[in-house]
Amino acid sequence: MVQSVELLLDAEAEAAISRQWQSLADAGLPALHEPHRPHVTLAVAQEIWPRIERRLEHDLDFTPFPLRIGAVMVFGDRRPILVRLVVPTVHLLDLQHRIHHIVAGSPGIATNTAPDAWTPHVTLARRVQPDQLGAAINTVLTGGDIRATAVGIRRWDGEQRRAWTIAEESTPPRR
Repeated sequence: MVQSVELLLDAEAEAAISRQWQSLADAGLPALHEPHRPHVTLAVAQEIWPRIERRLEHDLDFTPFPLRIGAVMVFGDRRPILVRLVVPTVHLLDLQHRIHHIVAGSPGIATNTAPDAWTPHVTLARRVQPDQLGAAINTVLTGGDIRATAVGIRRWDGEQRRAWTIAEESTPPRR
């Protein structure tokens, strides 16, 4: 099963993405929904060992920063995934690079989360059928870009189906 490190969004941005999920569902299209939480995946591994998690908790100096959630995009072709691009900034790319460097010692690192291969995004729907793509894209094209703030970093354990916060503004790094 997969484990990940994810960037959390402010409540308003989460609500905007949740409304897009609901619009897709209301149109009878595939969509993410609760208990999922809108996020930007920064690193993925088969397993993130406790010593690596301790480094994440101790070495990350996190301060909230602005994000812009922009264009609608499609990943893949046989099982398309509908996403919104997160416009890359120097701050975002630096954070992702630091996290990838820490997590790189974990087994089963996803190659698409390497700093030179990573595309920051928020997932709207998985397994969209090719003949549904036009309708799905049209459903989420309203409203323009979403202004957001990155408010924290969490860990996700897909096997245990649990998430926990590892960094947020009020959590200075432990030295």
